[in-house]
Amino acid sequence: MLDADPIRQFDAWFQRALSEGLKEPTAMTLATASAAGEPSARTVLLKGFDHNGFVFFTNYESQKGRELTENPRAALVFFWAELERQVRISGEVSHTSSEESDAYFRTRGTGSQISAVVSRQSEAIASREVLERAWSELMEEYPNGNIPRPERWGGFRLRATMLEFWQARPNRLHDRIRYRLQADGSWRIERLAP
Repeated sequence: MLDADPIRQFDAWFQRALSEGLKEPTAMTLATASAAGEPSARTVLLKGFDHNGFVFFTNYESQKGRELTENPRAALVFFWAELERQVRISGEVSHTSSEESDAYFRTRGTGSQISAVVSRQSEAIASREVLERAWSELMEEYPNGNIPRPERWGGFRLRATMLEFWQARPNRLHDRIRYRLQADGSWRIERLAP
């Protein structure tokens, strides 16, 4: 009953997660690795997807940003516990265009824009007060918003080469269906043992 196109299949599952009112249906674990192969993972939010890839935004100078620049391959995991579903996605990562990053940045609330400017994400800071002071100063400088997007902040797009859909079943005989991108652009579909 799965679609031959994994992006359409993902959209069907994603729309179900949205319609069920799950707390964070866009939350996904992003796994990266340094150039030396040291892995790390964290939760980020999906901001869009289509046949060109899955998009999220962050500070390019953060740990994940540096790792994605050094080693532009990553994996995503969506886990919708209430639906007993999981989707794993892996592929190559690239920056979104400046225009796309600017457009998304403008949709963020003023406080979130200021946070992106003042936070040197993943760097050690002397205290929370330093961060809050910088935030307050910038809020005074831009009381009406229109904060320029910092160069170090923008989007990444993961272009999928593999997607795996997992559906829980009784007795742990779960369904696992994997799509793998082939050289000719088609998708190979395989059922995996649970």
